[in-house]
Amino acid sequence: MSDIAFEVELNQPFEQAIERVSSALKAEGFGVLTRIDVHTTLKEKLGVDFRPYAILGACNPPLAHRALSEEPRVGLLLPCNITVEELEEGNSLVRIANPEVLMAVGDLRDNPTLIQTAQQARGRLEQVLAHLCSG
Repeated sequence: MSDIAFEVELNQPFEQAIERVSSALKAEGFGVLTRIDVHTTLKEKLGVDFRPYAILGACNPPLAHRALSEEPRVGLLLPCNITVEELEEGNSLVRIANPEVLMAVGDLRDNPTLIQTAQQARGRLEQVLAHLCSG
């Protein structure tokens, strides 16, 4: 089984990286439903400083509909999570959760429709990664 996430380092500052990720997701049929600014939340709730770090919740409606229609518990694994974090020297690290690994939990791995849907989601997310790697 593959690693839990795909990752790429971008030679862009944090906010520009988020914009670029959002654009690449859109090109593959995903919309960003949520954005959690972890660094802001940690500052507000705990009073601690943390590097800029965001969790984006992305959804491809046709794939989500197919998976949820097949098995409502899949909602516990949605949306697809992507993290963007600021590194030193103005770079950013992007991690995209691997839907095949997530769908392999419990008895979900025994459902061929869910496995096929996860494979299709993975293919689209790998294209997002390719968009990010290409410039």
